[in-house]
Amino acid sequence: MPDQPYPQLPPGFRFGTSTASYQIEGAATEDGRGPSVWDTWTHEPGHIKDGSTGDVACDHYHRYEEDVALMQGLGTGGYRFSIAWPRIQPTGSGKPNEKGLDFYDRLIDTLLAHGQQPMATLFHWDLPQALEDDGGWLNRATIDRFAEYAAIVGERYADRVEHWIPVNEPNVVTMMAYGVGMHAPARTLMFDSLPVAHHLLMGHGRAAIALRAAGATSVGCANNHAPMWPASDEPADVGATKLFDAMWNGLYLEPMLLGRYPVDLQPLLEDVIQSGDMATIRQPLDFYGVNYYNPMRIGAAPEDAEMPFEFRELLGYPTTDFGWPVVPDALREWLIMFRARFRAALPPIMITESGCAYNMGPDADGVVDDQPRIDYLDAHLKAVQTAIERGVDVRGYYAWSLLDNFEWSEGYTQRFGLVHVDYETQQRTPKRSYEWYAAMIAAQPAGQG
Repeated sequence: MPDQPYPQLPPGFRFGTSTASYQIEGAATEDGRGPSVWDTWTHEPGHIKDGSTGDVACDHYHRYEEDVALMQGLGTGGYRFSIAWPRIQPTGSGKPNEKGLDFYDRLIDTLLAHGQQPMATLFHWDLPQALEDDGGWLNRATIDRFAEYAAIVGERYADRVEHWIPVNEPNVVTMMAYGVGMHAPARTLMFDSLPVAHHLLMGHGRAAIALRAAGATSVGCANNHAPMWPASDEPADVGATKLFDAMWNGLYLEPMLLGRYPVDLQPLLEDVIQSGDMATIRQPLDFYGVNYYNPMRIGAAPEDAEMPFEFRELLGYPTTDFGWPVVPDALREWLIMFRARFRAALPPIMITESGCAYNMGPDADGVVDDQPRIDYLDAHLKAVQTAIERGVDVRGYYAWSLLDNFEWSEGYTQRFGLVHVDYETQQRTPKRSYEWYAAMIAAQPAGQG
């Protein structure tokens, strides 16, 4: 374990864990759940690295009580999960499925009984397939369906859910699912995917309105952000970096916080923006959720490339088993620059995801010695500590993830969990990082939540 003392966060700082419905629940056809775009895509050969699906995943649907007990063992105060839209409305519209609603009733009540405040995400990528058949997030009507769904779950759970997130990582959905085709539903629209960004942001705004109407008291977001580092000081590389920064970061945070799109991208969105849209998107946020993994190094692409920017390797840093660079100081950099830029427009920040893939399993004694994950968590929490000391209002850190799980297009080849999952037996084995996280939380000042 790290030789330095544990990170020290302020009294009241919230430690938690995060998961997502399709990645852990399984029970893909049980109790009235309809198919999502991920169910469809994973069942088509060649899309998932190991040929797997989320049909069973971690079987959390049946094992949630065991998983909540693991959270209690950590001493965390909160749990971020997502509600599977196809469980609530199997076709994305119409009368809700009571058995689906009942599952989240059981989960929420169990969380509260074990000292875990719920943070519920409404859309973590598992769009009902029936809505995708009608155009998915390219279709403006999906915004109305999403608002209706938000009203249903808000009415059912707002009395017990502490925090709400309408949409997880709209930039990843826009780019990976509709832009370059690496995620379901695997469209390759490049810049023509920008209407998806606008419709997701509108969905966020409409859902926030519906949730508050149902009594929700804390509504935020969970946007994936990364510092953008130019590959060189050459004007072409700097310009490409600024463009990609606008597409990855600014396209989402500026509408939410300022009610406008980045000036360079505004002309590309004028055809889809209707009167009143930007006011709808700019709903007051009770917290701003940041999902952080690593910075990106950007260079100018060759003139004949489909996109004007390209990703360059970030040299000189260790990498996770996923190949992602480990740069804790970039989180500190992002938080401090974020506050400096937006100041009064910026609500309190939550780190709604931060974690790493290291794939070691149990040794002969059943111990999962994942020291690199301990080092990662220690360094990133210290980066948050430093940002707080510099005046950034960060209120919590939700580690990704509680469990090893289905990692989208990578299938089960990447393990992000504090708890090891044997996918054959579903046995849960807390890793050494689990023990470290629990000890770190126990070592905090009194009053942690």
